[in-house]
Amino acid sequence: MCQPLTRPALRLGDILRQHGPAYAARHPVTPEQAQVLRRLADCRTATLGGHLETCAACGFSRVSYNSCRDRHCPTCQAAKRAAWLEARLQRLLPVPYFHVVFTVPDVLYPLMLHNQRRLYELLFRAASASVLALTADRRRLGAQVGFTALLHTWGQNLLFHPHLHGVVTSGGLSRDGQRWVAGKRRFFLPVKVLGRLFRGKFLAGLKDAYRAHALSFEGSARALAAPRAFGRLLDACYHRAWVVYAKPPFGGPERVFRYLGRYSHRVAIANSRLRGLDDTRVAFAWKDYADGRRDKVMSLAIDEFIRRFLLHVLPKGFVRIRHYGLLAGVNVPTKLEQCRRLLEATPAAKEVGRAQTSIERVLDCTEHDPTRCPQCQGPLMRWLVRPVLPVRAPPRGEPAGPQPAGADSS
Repeated sequence: MCQPLTRPALRLGDILRQHGPAYAARHPVTPEQAQVLRRLADCRTATLGGHLETCAACGFSRVSYNSCRDRHCPTCQAAKRAAWLEARLQRLLPVPYFHVVFTVPDVLYPLMLHNQRRLYELLFRAASASVLALTADRRRLGAQVGFTALLHTWGQNLLFHPHLHGVVTSGGLSRDGQRWVAGKRRFFLPVKVLGRLFRGKFLAGLKDAYRAHALSFEGSARALAAPRAFGRLLDACYHRAWVVYAKPPFGGPERVFRYLGRYSHRVAIANSRLRGLDDTRVAFAWKDYADGRRDKVMSLAIDEFIRRFLLHVLPKGFVRIRHYGLLAGVNVPTKLEQCRRLLEATPAAKEVGRAQTSIERVLDCTEHDPTRCPQCQGPLMRWLVRPVLPVRAPPRGEPAGPQPAGADSS
């Protein structure tokens, strides 16, 4: 008898498989959202096919279905995270790193929700330009730092909360490229100054987009379209202190490695947070930061849960992890390598060897060899299981016909 692989009792895909088509029939969804609904519902099911693993020695067998590989799927991110982190390890330097967070006022949320690609781009541009400008200032550090930024769009309650997590080197390469300029170990930059600069750069870009008629004023953003209303929005934003904060530096490259693993491929909600599902409601765990970070359980109507999840579907092809300064791709073989020489850094063991295979990554993470029988440790034989394609109409907003199963790269 075939045995399914161990997995959480409830997955996001289970909820979307049962209730996603009805939600899409009742509510408007974008093509990107419709595609995510379909992919996550099909993940690890017979719809995508898979393989049968059997052991000739003891008779053990199990079916493993294919993953959807979508970047919004909580089931599919572990392998992607391991591969991404393996590639990132070679770019770490033996210096402290700071964790910096950039947020925007909630009065901008309606505009950002209806202009995601343009204003997410502006968020990255304003944050990175602010960090690089202040650290290059001779009165601050006077050097070029390395900066990695990761976009998150959610809070613990799944509501829309766009913000950037940044990892910045404490120190950088001097202007002449001949020495490493060390930063202060317990102090990055004055966050109030950084916040004001970030606010100015973001709002300047927002005004430029408005003057160029490049913004969409749909839905909840419709009331902001008139010049006076938009002017009042800008005034409200200028009179608010934008929250930018820097956490204490990490202990070293290994700590940074673990940090990046925590944040790099996180999705709006993990399967492990799901607590229950009935005919009308979904329950999930969340941390209430306004109430002393207390752990709580929230129960939402199914349509509201799906609506909140779909708020965080990214525009097609949008890159949510970006690298600047010393860590920008163009600078890795030149300036970053110069920093290595100046710091006398030696590559980590995994850097000098060949890249790990997917089987080796599974072995590292689980300590179980996926090619061996879990009962007798004999070799497993694999047999192809062909996809079982359902007959169904596409959700509203999704074009008819077959769609690719691969995910957009981040």
